[in-house]
Amino acid sequence: MKFGAHVSIAGGIQNAPLNAAKIGCEVFQMFSRSPQGGPAPKLTPDVVEAFQKNAAETKMAEWVIHSPYYINFASGEERIRKSSERIIREELERGTLLNAAYVMFHPGSAKDVGQDVAMKFCVDGIRRVLDGYTGSTKLLIEISAGAGMVIGDTFEELAELLDGVGHPELGICFDTAHAFASGYDLRDADAVKKTFGTFDSLIGLDRLKMSHCNDSKVDLGAHRDRHDHLGAGFIGLDGFKAIVANKKLSHMNLYCETDPEGVAEDIAALKKIRKSV
Repeated sequence: MKFGAHVSIAGGIQNAPLNAAKIGCEVFQMFSRSPQGGPAPKLTPDVVEAFQKNAAETKMAEWVIHSPYYINFASGEERIRKSSERIIREELERGTLLNAAYVMFHPGSAKDVGQDVAMKFCVDGIRRVLDGYTGSTKLLIEISAGAGMVIGDTFEELAELLDGVGHPELGICFDTAHAFASGYDLRDADAVKKTFGTFDSLIGLDRLKMSHCNDSKVDLGAHRDRHDHLGAGFIGLDGFKAIVANKKLSHMNLYCETDPEGVAEDIAALKKIRKSV
């Protein structure tokens, strides 16, 4: 299990590995475009070469791409659904150019059309994204915190999406803060064992590819997405110790999405835990 964080691509995506190394990352997450909108920066051969050189020189073991925030496969507007599909497919293609392991995304919100139609829209949209795709970067659905009518905040919904799409390489990105806010306890070893045991029975740990590693500013089941530094929130350090120590989870890497002020300390804390277990 290796540790890292979400890092900036300011000044060019080729700077991401350098920014990751500065805070002690062994792996890193980034955007490949602005998360708020606008055209994606071109990945010219020179940019890709510089990125790969920097990733190799900083000895990064893995890197992943977070999709933009405005993706909504469940929108009532066809224009938004089609745009979401196009952008996620582009992110997969861009990830393949950069040799990224995964692109993760939130499916969207059912508030426009209701749960049943929203799930169908999501399944159909993800299918279209993956239709004919032959790149190396894999697509992951990220568990949501459960605010409003977001799709994918329960293991059952995630399983329904995976089963509906029916693509063997579609996987899951866990997020400790989101899962905790959705009602899955992670505060100690027993809770971690139970939560991931449920995940295994409903989805399968083989579909669990990576995890965002964030403490939570809100309590269990609060259904709000509020990240905190490790040990400062309602999950607490015992929960993260249990995750790192759990041998069934050792195949996945952990990526902090905590505030830049203090994220290096979060990574250092995870490394300290790893040494102790």
